[in-house]
Amino acid sequence: MTKSLVIVESPAKAKTISKILGKDFQVKASVGHVRDLPRNKLGVNVRKNFEPQYEILRDKEGVVAELREAARLADKVYLAPDPDREGEAIAWHLSELLDLPSKKLMRVAFNEITKEAVNAAIKKPRQINKLLVDAQQARRVLDRLVGYKISPLLWRKVNGRSAGRVQSVAVRLICERELQIEAFTPAE
Repeated sequence: MTKSLVIVESPAKAKTISKILGKDFQVKASVGHVRDLPRNKLGVNVRKNFEPQYEILRDKEGVVAELREAARLADKVYLAPDPDREGEAIAWHLSELLDLPSKKLMRVAFNEITKEAVNAAIKKPRQINKLLVDAQQARRVLDRLVGYKISPLLWRKVNGRSAGRVQSVAVRLICERELQIEAFTPAE
């Protein structure tokens, strides 16, 4: 256990950050999200407070195994996905999957990949922002609840279309506007 592990989203970022941090750090990429709701079922327990039922993405099983092994051998693990809601969720998913003690696991975030920004982030790690994670989970669960039930109907009626929280609201706005147009009575 001599090196610290830094996990970022992108392999290209991993290469650049590895050059910045040097030989005491091993930098690996998660290549985006590593787990999600299942593809073939709702994956949300509506009877248990809308609890999401996550599973490791099929094409990421090898990545997760590699990250687990690297994390097991590291003295510290810095989770460094992007500093946004999705990145925070990726960091949380990784923390769950790596199953490490909290003293070994840290969240770092930087808005630019420069020597100064990366080193400053490593010097000031923080906890995972659970509010951002909850926001991402709520969005994902809402997408699933709306899209999973409506999309099959749309597939049958409107070839190849799907529905989600954004599309459903847009359709509603369009329908409401159409009703306003139809109800309009021109006056001189």
